[in-house]
Amino acid sequence: MRRFAEQVSVITGSATGIGAATACRFAAEGANVACLDINEADNDAT
Repeated sequence: MRRFAEQVSVITGSATGIGAATACRFAAEGANVACLDINEADNDAT
């Protein structure tokens, strides 16, 4: 299901844990996701 198609989501703390899982799920649901975290290396991997 593409619940978030045409939507933009900003996820903070997206490098690991719940933030990373949320970012991946929103992307899978069709959202354009902006990932923000102080840990740049892990955030880039997300």
